[in-house]
Amino acid sequence: MTLVKFNNNKRNNTLLPGVNDVFESIFNDTFFSDRMITRVPAVNISESENSYQVELAAPGLKKDDFKLNLERNQLTISVEQQSEQNDSQKSYNKREYSYSSFVRSFTLPDSADHSQIDASYTDGILRIDIAKRDEAKAVRRQIEIK
Repeated sequence: MTLVKFNNNKRNNTLLPGVNDVFESIFNDTFFSDRMITRVPAVNISESENSYQVELAAPGLKKDDFKLNLERNQLTISVEQQSEQNDSQKSYNKREYSYSSFVRSFTLPDSADHSQIDASYTDGILRIDIAKRDEAKAVRRQIEIK
């Protein structure tokens, strides 16, 4: 497979000069970027010796806006936020971090302990701590050499 490099700054290097302008105007338009693409918050997933951590960046929400459900090995995080129209509400030119609703689902590994899941929401970050089962935790000990 050969990679073809396009340089949009130099018009003479494009295969069809008019076509690039059309695609750029369509895909860089705020109509597509703001309305057609579903926005979901970014997620960081990490693992420590005793647990898994999920951090979801969702500024501007309250902890009551979140619903966490666990069905079998599927952890689902959802938000359904009702927008309230107030006369005192700000008039935004562009608003990127508002979510009216979204759903993120994650399949938990078999080593996760479903009975020990804790969640907190602080400073725009939803943190979910999922404990590991005892048999999944790493066993460490010093072995004496005889």
